[in-house]
Amino acid sequence: MEYLVIDVGGIAIKYARMDENAAFLEKGETPTPMDSLNSYLEALDAIIRRYRHNIAGIAMCVPGIIDSAKGVCITGGNLRYVENLPLAALLQERYGLRVSLENDARCVALAELWRGNLRNCADGVVVVLGSAVGGVLIKDGRIHKGSHFSAGEFSFIERDGDVTDICNSVGYQNGVLALYRLVEQQTGIPAEKLDGIRIFEMANRGDERVCKAIDLFTGNLARMIYNLQAIYDPELFVVGGAISQQSLLMESLIRNVDYIYDNLPFKAIRARLVPCRFRNASNLIGALYHYLSTANPALFFGRESVGDFRAEG
Repeated sequence: MEYLVIDVGGIAIKYARMDENAAFLEKGETPTPMDSLNSYLEALDAIIRRYRHNIAGIAMCVPGIIDSAKGVCITGGNLRYVENLPLAALLQERYGLRVSLENDARCVALAELWRGNLRNCADGVVVVLGSAVGGVLIKDGRIHKGSHFSAGEFSFIERDGDVTDICNSVGYQNGVLALYRLVEQQTGIPAEKLDGIRIFEMANRGDERVCKAIDLFTGNLARMIYNLQAIYDPELFVVGGAISQQSLLMESLIRNVDYIYDNLPFKAIRARLVPCRFRNASNLIGALYHYLSTANPALFFGRESVGDFRAEG
């Protein structure tokens, strides 16, 4: 059977036609509307109408606080027009197809739990580096959602300073946009003219200014990871997001985490880090797994899958 899997991001809506083994049969993307709910639904409609007669269902990965059991977007992250929206029911009624809905960071975690670096991990943490910082807590091999579906919202954590100033939040200080600002400070290149590709091309060519910015960025992130290790004591941190694919970033992050532990005045359990296995495909793979595991729970026991697994990394 084939499924339409949709990943709503802050810049683009990515979509794929996939089979039950997570093989990608077709992929595409379209810009994410930021202006209104009507524009958002029109963008989804253009995608769904193209595939609706050839798919068994729709698996969606979306930002914000999500009640995945009811298919409701309690919040929409940067999509300000999405609040208390019963998106799954709305789409099901419109297209006559079953629709599943899950938070984007949790879809990354589900992909890693299914066949990735968390498959044999009881307690873990997923950190997703996007515009802000997505997070997921894994407890006893399952996602811990909390009493209000917001466990793991690391962006909301406050750092030192005025709690009324968003600039003091982890989301502002540790998200990818913070890296752009640090590179701007070091190089003078306006942040709006930067992206991850350009930054790491410069870094890999040996630009010391950009390398310093990356070191400052991962130093901030390392402190967050150290604090989470102290609070939650996971076996493993899995780092996702597009920039986690860059070996230079992961090397810098691990180096900064090690620096903290090497200089503590006391002994502490050291955080262990790895990148996500499935990289940019994680959201789509995890959304599909959520759909399959909730549609056919008898076929999924814990993290076992239904058949061979093939995915584009």
